[in-house]
Amino acid sequence: MFQNLFATQLYSAKLPARLVRDLERASLIIAAEDQAGRRWSREHGYKGYTSYASLDDLTIRSPEFAALEHAIDRHVALFARDAAFDLTTAKGRRRKLKMDSIWVNVMAKSGVHAPHIHPHAVISGTFYVATPPGSGGITFEDPRLAMLMAAPPRRKNAKPQRRSFVTVTPKAGTLLLWESWLRHGVEANRSARPRISVSFNYRLD
Repeated sequence: MFQNLFATQLYSAKLPARLVRDLERASLIIAAEDQAGRRWSREHGYKGYTSYASLDDLTIRSPEFAALEHAIDRHVALFARDAAFDLTTAKGRRRKLKMDSIWVNVMAKSGVHAPHIHPHAVISGTFYVATPPGSGGITFEDPRLAMLMAAPPRRKNAKPQRRSFVTVTPKAGTLLLWESWLRHGVEANRSARPRISVSFNYRLD
């Protein structure tokens, strides 16, 4: 008998097309107006634009991002329930998962994002706004990779849960959620058009 242990969940959902259109417009406006973000992107070799280091008030600044937060909240609650998170403190207080940060990524041609984790967060995710053909996917890494030692490589046709790396190529309108300790990176954008996404973290409040 086989039993799966220590599952790593990746949650996927589709959000309304109207929200995608509104966010694409809002993201490009913010990218054009955020001089500090464009300067940070240039200085750090980020091909394109990110508001990661410049803006921390997107959901206040833009009604489109406020609508996105509202939509994501419901999916985060579903994810937390499936993960069996115990959000009750020792004193019986019920804690909540709250969006801690949210930022825009407008990734230009050849832009990549090296593998990383999101420290101090519980749930992280990305909402995909524009994904032109060839703009690349997001690759997730088996968290046990450093401890596999003498384990042989997996066959190319292995099921996703057996692979050391799994790449997902989302379409516009796709929401992905995962636990923040899961290491992930973004493939190079091979398209001449930008890949636009919105990333975020949720923490315990």
